Amino acid sequence: MPEHHWTCGSRESWAGGVVTQVLHACEAYTVSFPQRIIFSTPFAVISYFLIWFVPDISRGQVMWYLVFYCIFQTLVTCFHVPYSALTMFISREQSERDSATAYRMTVEVLGTVLGTAIQGQIVGTVITPCIESPPFIGKTNSSVAMEELNMTRDTGSLTDTRNAYMIAAGVIGGLYILCAVILSVGVREKRESSELHSDTPVSFFHGLKLVMNHGAYIKLIAGFLFTSLAFMLLEGNFALFCTYTLGFRNEFQNILLAIMLSATLTIPLWQWFLTRFGKKTAVYVGISSAIPFLIMVVLLDSNLIITYIVAVAAGISVAAAFLLPWSMLPDVIDDFKLQHPDSHGHEAIFFSFYVFFTKFTSGVSLGISTLSLDFAGYQTRGCSQPREVNVTLKMLVSAVPVGLILVGLLLFKLYPIDEEKRRKNKKALQDLREESNSSSESDNTELASIV
Repeated sequence: MPEHHWTCGSRESWAGGVVTQVLHACEAYTVSFPQRIIFSTPFAVISYFLIWFVPDISRGQVMWYLVFYCIFQTLVTCFHVPYSALTMFISREQSERDSATAYRMTVEVLGTVLGTAIQGQIVGTVITPCIESPPFIGKTNSSVAMEELNMTRDTGSLTDTRNAYMIAAGVIGGLYILCAVILSVGVREKRESSELHSDTPVSFFHGLKLVMNHGAYIKLIAGFLFTSLAFMLLEGNFALFCTYTLGFRNEFQNILLAIMLSATLTIPLWQWFLTRFGKKTAVYVGISSAIPFLIMVVLLDSNLIITYIVAVAAGISVAAAFLLPWSMLPDVIDDFKLQHPDSHGHEAIFFSFYVFFTKFTSGVSLGISTLSLDFAGYQTRGCSQPREVNVTLKMLVSAVPVGLILVGLLLFKLYPIDEEKRRKNKKALQDLREESNSSSESDNTELASIV
């Protein structure tokens, strides 16, 4: 919600309803969501570029990357939270918000495809050969030994690789700025689309307590947490799985591109499906459809055609996992408003914690993958990997995601807002807004008579 800095104080009045109108008459300046986005964008682009820059220092490189990565993630959150919360401020109609969410997620996935293609094509022009593992390298000292081997290689290809990553970072940073400008110029928030008038402002911490005690929100976040972790594990390890377990070293970029293209093209399909059959049904059908293909890819022998089929099927489920939880969140906020009609302006809290759990699952996914592969003896840039690594990769792209998806679907079963309740909430909110508007008109008339 925009921050307001009041330029006149509250005035006491003998007419209770008039106080509200006097407060609304106070002049205020507003830091809108698009303005917050445009303010954070230059710093986010600079920090992103510095992530890919290799400083000429012998010590402290880890701290360099840690600091700028944390800064970048913080600034991306400054973009993502208001960007996501704008959904509640462009319309009060559920169908229009669902449509806006579908467009938003389609463009987000399309942007991911574009970013993957740009970085893949630029970095892919530099050939970085794999390193054959000498027979003396054991599982316990593989990381140290491989690092020593990397240092003995020709530094020319490494310099070219660094330059390629920086060029790709510059191009993606330019696209980041372009998109932020388009969003800031082209979108205007409509606060009246979201708010119910109230004369009892609620503090942030009290609002946070109310939000975190809302049962529908907690159940939606819990299901979203497990299904997101499942697909993040799949996406994060699928390239390694294709390279080492399936042996498609030269195809993995195309396979990842097939996943993202499939997701982009099927988001409109899921938008139609949730409109026709309901959001909970779409969640069960969409997310569970990946399970048989995830099992198939590890049980069958390595086959490029089957791998592409699995990639397309995974993309279809990824589209559902991208779209549906974000499409369900506005329904939760509407349900919250009905239960707490005098507590308003908490949309940013709902969306910010949603973004937080997205980043949390991303961190958990990276931690699980890194620790598991390191424990199995993964060798960086190795031409081949030990058997234990291949078994671990099969677990990370099949067994673990399937288990997480099943847990997430069980939690979604507890989610209380079905299509019937959505319609009831829509009707109740409409009645509440009409009552609020009529009360405001009455207060305006009373104020005019007093003046």
